[in-house]
Formats: sequence, C-alpha cells, structure tokens
Amino acid sequence: MEKQKVIISTKLETTLTTAVSECERDRTFILVDETTKELCLPLVAGFDCVRGAEVITIGATDENKTLESLSHVWSSLQQGGATRHSLMINLGGGMVTDLGGFAASTFKRGLNYINIPTTLLSMVDASVGGKTGINFGGLKNEIGVFNNARSVILDTVFLKTMDHENLLSGYAEMLKHGLIATEPMWAELTGFDLDVIDYRQLSRMLEDSVKVKERIVEQDPTEKGIRKALNLGHTMGHAFESLALQRVPILHGYAVAYGLIPELYLSCTKTGFPVGKMRQTVRFINENYGKMAITCDDYPQLLELMTHDKKNTAGQINFTLLGGVGDIRINQTATEEEIKEALDFYREGL
Repeated sequence: MEKQKVIISTKLETTLTTAVSECERDRTFILVDETTKELCLPLVAGFDCVRGAEVITIGATDENKTLESLSHVWSSLQQGGATRHSLMINLGGGMVTDLGGFAASTFKRGLNYINIPTTLLSMVDASVGGKTGINFGGLKNEIGVFNNARSVILDTVFLKTMDHENLLSGYAEMLKHGLIATEPMWAELTGFDLDVIDYRQLSRMLEDSVKVKERIVEQDPTEKGIRKALNLGHTMGHAFESLALQRVPILHGYAVAYGLIPELYLSCTKTGFPVGKMRQTVRFINENYGKMAITCDDYPQLLELMTHDKKNTAGQINFTLLGGVGDIRINQTATEEEIKEALDFYREGL
C-alpha cells in the first residue's frame, strides 16, 4: 500500500493546490455531508484548484454511514462521468472520509482521493491510516478496505467550525494516543483545560498525536500486529457505540472514552497498569464526558456485540491492554466474568 502524505497545513489553498496537482484527474468531485456543505465547503469552494468540481452531498452523522449513502455516491460518480482517472476530495469528519474513501477505492476498481478532515476526530484518527468503510447490519465499520488517500490535509481552521461535543469526541482519540505513547504526552492531555480551549496548544498536541498514529501505521499497515495498539478502548467502546445506535446514538469519541474506562480497569487487574494513573485518566473522562447509562441487564448484549469485533481470534474476545503508559500489550483476552467486573467498575467506579 502506497504511503500517503499527511500534511499539517497553515495555508489551505496552497496546500490543496499542490495536493491536487499531484493527482491525475479528468474530473474532480467533492464529497460533503449536509453539515460540512454549509460550514466547510465555503472555505474551499473558491479555490482555482477545485473550480468546476461536482459536489456530492450525503446525510450528516454516523447514522448515514450506510450502504444506501455509499450507493448514492457511486451513482453520483457514475452520472457525473467519473473514470479511473478522476479525483475525489472528501471534505468532512470521519464518516465522510471513511465512506468517501471506500467509494473512491471501489468505483471503477479505484480512483485517487484526498482527505480534508474537518473535525478533530477525523484529523487525529479517521483520515490517517488508510481504513475505509461503512457500518452494516448494525455493526460499526463492518465492510471496508485498506487504501490510503493520496494526501491528508490537516488544517486547524476547521476546528473553529466545530461544536464542543464534537471537539471532545476527537480529543478522546488523542487521549488514547497519549496512553499508548509516553507519560509526558499523557500528562499534558489529562491536564488540558477542555472548557477554555487554547487552540495553539491544541494544534501542537494534534500534530504529536498524528505522529503517534503514523508511526504505528507505518510499522503495520494492515493491522497484523502492533497497529492493534490503536484499538485501546475500542473493543468495549464499539460495543457501547453499537448499543447506543439502538437507543440514543453517541459520538464515536465518547464511546472510545467510555471504553477506555473498563479496558484500563482490565489493564490494572491483568497486566499491571498503575492504579493511580488509571484513576487519574478515569477522573478526567468522567469530568468531561459523563457516562453512558447502562445496567447489568445490558451485559449480555454488550458481550454479544464484543464477539463481532474484528480483532477477535478463535472465538475469544481480544483486547489491547497496557502494562503502563506506552507499555502496549496486544492480543489480550478476558473471561466473561472479568469483562462483567470491568463493566461493573465502569458503572460504579470512582
């Protein structure tokens, strides 16, 4: 898989012009959702490099990361005369970059695409690493492919278009990166004031966070080994997220934040993660993200959802745990009783 360029941009038009010039293109398409069409498309629509581009719009939020939306994008490309030599620019959050990347990767067996993530979550996570896909059958990211964008352009100009809840969603992935990286990075993240945002500091921390993911993805592009480190918080988190889709949907980053709590508990009980650091992290999450209301009656469904996780092997639920900050332990398993105990801690701890 060809390595993609990840560009931290301060001059969006210049950066995008260069990225577009590096791609063969007979036609250009820009994929947006209903929200980014209103808030973000005006920031790029006047650039010469995208003059004449056809805009494709899909519904906003993860509920629209579906086969129906994907079919709409394919149909729009087909009706717009797209060929294997066309270019698609995905302008939006992780839902847009995931679905748009999958559409581009599969239409005519693949055309070039550029990601311009517009949320903190998509900047730090969804747009980097070549994962594309859609939700299917009530499960997150059930269908997709690994295929890198030609370029990923990160420009913090878009962060000021975000509401606080979506900014928090992205920050949860940064917190995860801090936990799998270094103690200084983790300490800065758990000490950051999310009520009064220092955007200059946030931009620097974002760059550090993206480097953590890039470094891991370069070592393991298709998730055979160390890339599983990036799944910390996600085995439980995806189960929370899938359960919430049946009730009141929650943002992906909130699900990851919630998933970190029981998985750090398992890290303490099974792989020796320091209790003090676990408590500090859990306190930070509780103060900023609150909790998803679950009861013991939800445990069987959560366990069932965990059995569908793509990391599982030989029928066992597979976790990424930590022995300490930066001490990554992939391919860890837990019994049903241990998982229930961790969920008890999530509900009642601290």
